[in-house]
Amino acid sequence: MSNRHLARTIAMQTLYMWDFNDQKEKNLEALVKKNLAEFAPGFDDEEFSLQTVRGVVKNLGTIDGYISKYAPDWPLEQITTVDRNIMRVGIYEMLFNKDIPERVAINEAIEIAKAYGGESSGKFVNGVLGAIYKDMDNPTKN
Repeated sequence: MSNRHLARTIAMQTLYMWDFNDQKEKNLEALVKKNLAEFAPGFDDEEFSLQTVRGVVKNLGTIDGYISKYAPDWPLEQITTVDRNIMRVGIYEMLFNKDIPERVAINEAIEIAKAYGGESSGKFVNGVLGAIYKDMDNPTKN
């Protein structure tokens, strides 16, 4: 598993915990560190996970707006917590992280969805993120 893939997985797990607990946890850094210690001892790219979690939370309204727009048959609260947070990470990377190509963000989200989501999570995440990508004004960012 690559470092960035593991960092995204830690970010998703952290966001899952935060979201599952009604977004009440304020110390996101402590949650990231707890997940790193538990799931990735010795991991050396804590900053990428933390930056991703902070970016998702900072831009949550915009990100959730994209999910609502591109998955109109699924109210946000009815999407599984895992799928919702995988898409949040993917959308954050597509829209707000200029260092990550959109296709990489989509592929990583699909792989995480296949590993941690339900049977159809990969297809669902792919459909939503793919539709967002198609509608983006500048699909290359570079």
